[in-house]
Amino acid sequence: MTTSAELPDILADGFAADPYGAYQVLREKAPLYWHEGTQSYVISRYEDVARAFREPVFTTANYDWQLEPVHGRTILQLSGREHAVRRGLVAPAFRGDELREKFLPVIERNARTLIDGFRTAGRVELVGQFSTHFPINVIVDMLGLDQADHARFQRWYTSIIAFLGNLAQDPDVAEAGLRTREELAAHMLPIIARRREEPGDDLLSRLCLAEIDGTRMSDEDIKAFVSLLLAAGGETTDKAVSALFANLLAHPDQLAAVQRDRDLIPRAFAETLRYSPPVHMIMRQPDEDVTVTGGTIPAGSTVTCLIGSANRDPERYRDPERFDIFRDDLTTTSAFSAAADHLAFALGRHFCVGALLAKAEIEVGTNMLLDAMPDVRLAEGADPVERGVFTRGPAHLPLEFTPAG
Repeated sequence: MTTSAELPDILADGFAADPYGAYQVLREKAPLYWHEGTQSYVISRYEDVARAFREPVFTTANYDWQLEPVHGRTILQLSGREHAVRRGLVAPAFRGDELREKFLPVIERNARTLIDGFRTAGRVELVGQFSTHFPINVIVDMLGLDQADHARFQRWYTSIIAFLGNLAQDPDVAEAGLRTREELAAHMLPIIARRREEPGDDLLSRLCLAEIDGTRMSDEDIKAFVSLLLAAGGETTDKAVSALFANLLAHPDQLAAVQRDRDLIPRAFAETLRYSPPVHMIMRQPDEDVTVTGGTIPAGSTVTCLIGSANRDPERYRDPERFDIFRDDLTTTSAFSAAADHLAFALGRHFCVGALLAKAEIEVGTNMLLDAMPDVRLAEGADPVERGVFTRGPAHLPLEFTPAG
């Protein structure tokens, strides 16, 4: 097994500037290696990362130290029947009729409100004026919380994401994350108690009332899920909206195709998830020794799964460095289910429970943005640059357009 001293360092500035070249080196020269800085074994090929998500030997025990300090104990840390029951309590709100009838109007209203803020301006910085706020505002409203809390939850979301991506262990970032956990609990627990007494027609009330085989979520369970929802539900849509537009603007023929046929939006979203996923790495912990390409990972070790690398593995995708919404080796019909053949939402029993919510947000948001910006283009001199290591997306995306109507 190659040592990390001979390889690109996933914590180095150069890696953050352009991880994709480094991913290629890792896949070819060191599909498994020990990374001293994160104290983890790093895997980068599609086959191995998919295994780490699918096979029960790869547990989520690492979340005990990675997620619990900021979220509390979440469904991601559970297994077996306990996990199945907890997932069964929350999943119905994020699919089917519940999603379409109850929450699609919430998504539409929030997209419209944000777009109205720049509809007549002829220009917008999409990250700061739309994509960063859109999913968090949707989550706050789905939960039935005060819309005046949008800014407060936006701040908590930013703090949680910084904590989770704090691979270098900056003490100030860690302290801010722990403070956010306390502030979120102080805010949410009294609200949860009131919803149990006087439930409404919102997501928070549904979580309070949901029951399977006599099991209900505790107040702490619900608070932890709200915290997790802010991070997982916010980050995917936040990064994906701006990345989707950056990718399409870099490929004008594909942008034109989507503008003509809005049914192509799910294809564009799926290809964006493959080509430039919002989350570039997820960790797992095997409960026994596991052999992968390049060697054996000892039981109890932390494994860093490089999603951004696996999704560009030439052993899985033809011409993987090319953005192509028409590629035939990515199945759009299953791209938002546990049978997905990209890895942006993980796979198997811990597949992202909010994938269909993200799909609905992307479809609604993209449609409304294209309607408002029929001739959308990059602002003069703009050069969209991705930022981030753990999560990644355009830092800024200044656009210009002729206001519709």
